[in-house]
Amino acid sequence: MSEDDILLGIALVVALAAACQILAGKLRVPALILLLPVGFAAGALTDVVHPDQLIGEDFSALVSLSVAVILYDAGLGLDLRNLTGHTRGIVGRLLLFGVAFTFLAVCAVGPALFGMSLRVASMVGMILVVSGPTVVGPLLQYVRPTDKVRRLLIWEGTLTDPIGAILGALVFHAIDTTHQIDIGRGYQIGQFLISMAVGLVGGAVGVALLWLTLRVLRLGETLGTLAQLATVIAVSAGCDIVRDDTGLIAAIVTGMAAANVRGFDMPARRPFFETLVQLIIGLLFISISASVTPASLTPVLLPTLALVALLVLVVRPLVAFVATMGKDMTMGERAFAGWMAPRGIVAASTAAAFAASLVQLGLRGASKVLPITFLVIVSTVVLYALTAGPVARRLGVARPDLTRPLLVGGAPWAIALAGALRSAGLDVQMWAGLGEERERIKDAGIKLARGDLLATATNPRARLEGVNAVFLLTDDDDFNALASVVVEDNVEGPVYRVGPPHESHGVVAPYTGGAVLFGGSLVRHVLAARYEQGARFLVRPASDPVPPGHETLFVVSADGRLDPVDETGAVTPREGGLVVLLGPVPPAQPAAQPPV
Repeated sequence: MSEDDILLGIALVVALAAACQILAGKLRVPALILLLPVGFAAGALTDVVHPDQLIGEDFSALVSLSVAVILYDAGLGLDLRNLTGHTRGIVGRLLLFGVAFTFLAVCAVGPALFGMSLRVASMVGMILVVSGPTVVGPLLQYVRPTDKVRRLLIWEGTLTDPIGAILGALVFHAIDTTHQIDIGRGYQIGQFLISMAVGLVGGAVGVALLWLTLRVLRLGETLGTLAQLATVIAVSAGCDIVRDDTGLIAAIVTGMAAANVRGFDMPARRPFFETLVQLIIGLLFISISASVTPASLTPVLLPTLALVALLVLVVRPLVAFVATMGKDMTMGERAFAGWMAPRGIVAASTAAAFAASLVQLGLRGASKVLPITFLVIVSTVVLYALTAGPVARRLGVARPDLTRPLLVGGAPWAIALAGALRSAGLDVQMWAGLGEERERIKDAGIKLARGDLLATATNPRARLEGVNAVFLLTDDDDFNALASVVVEDNVEGPVYRVGPPHESHGVVAPYTGGAVLFGGSLVRHVLAARYEQGARFLVRPASDPVPPGHETLFVVSADGRLDPVDETGAVTPREGGLVVLLGPVPPAQPAAQPPV
């Protein structure tokens, strides 16, 4: 290729990756639904986006390092405190039975469906055991299942990627060196344990490097992001040099440790790192799908659809049924876990890494590995994207649209407001930092969020589980403003803050973060003063006229949706709903006359 062709190819890949992700965000669909067909079309219509021509034989190494960065980012969102009891047992079973059943099923039907050798079918089977956070996460964000189901599927999707990649490398090694499938023998099991050990050692080195850069050197956001990226790439590359695909284990271990070890000074916001991860995902999917030709898809299209039907309708439900047997899960939760196993980036990258080598070995059907994987990814992503929402609602595992607010602050007026919202039928939580404030919240009978909730919220990949609206009501206006910036990306719904006094000279309060509650008149000190003088919050039917002297603060719809009055204007009550009002200050009682 000429230099102009290379420049055009790189520009086209980047532009298509960005455009697909932007459009997917606007349409609220997983980006893979657009990235895969767009990359395939670009590869079919042009000659400049094929990775083997743009990059050459080094493409598989770049893919491995890119996936390591993605898995490190996914590991930052894994909170070990959520992997306890039944959750830990179910995730372990899902990993064990998911790998075993999927591998055996593909090995059983692959030779007959695709006319390939058993060795090639075993490679396809190991490629298809993986799922991945890049596709599971967006689907669950769209579906919004219960926290228990979401945790299970996120943990499974994240942990199965490095395990599947290592097993894929071992299967390929067995095929390449012994010309037979002996992964079940003790030798190959020992090889797997060695690979895990290399990955864990690499993860420990990565954790030490991050501790040095983020904790000891106290690097800020920009240099801290640079240090994280350099650490993940260096450690993953080193592990892969020692042993194939162990860098993925090192990356995810490093990310999990950084998110869970106390004392890590992780930057609260990492816009560049998050942007880089999204760009990497787009570039990988565009590039890999561009390497699939239309001619290679035609002979495997119908057999692959039959394989997808087997995986979706038989294998995955069986895996979920066995894994959740005897555990504390409803039938709906078990059934939904059996209806969520899309394939993602690691399946595509593993297929791209090994397909060419299998073809060079002259194995029957080796040229079908990449198109089969491509079709399975497209089919499962589209199927689950279209059906996961209706299935979750039908099974009763989709969380209702009612607002679950978190009120941050422990002032008496904030606790009284939480009580009014609770009396309106909402599941209200409160958080406060001071011990005396937390005691007042408990005494009022309000659900108290755990003490490290806001610290957890600074994890850039964490989510405030059980919360879809945050109201920052503390007496510190700068804290409210700063917290609104940090938390807004980590909660499913909106973030609001109480307004600061108009004469405030706070550093940030007048300028940043979150919508301001209740307009310009009911700022924080006014609310506190009026409550102290006797004004009270009350809940009335929306159909009743607002009494004189009362001000509307919130509107609660009949289905439990909470809409606050904010600086943009009033909200309109709906039939059957409720309104939360702030009453007037009662008139002062005349002083008692002294007896004559």
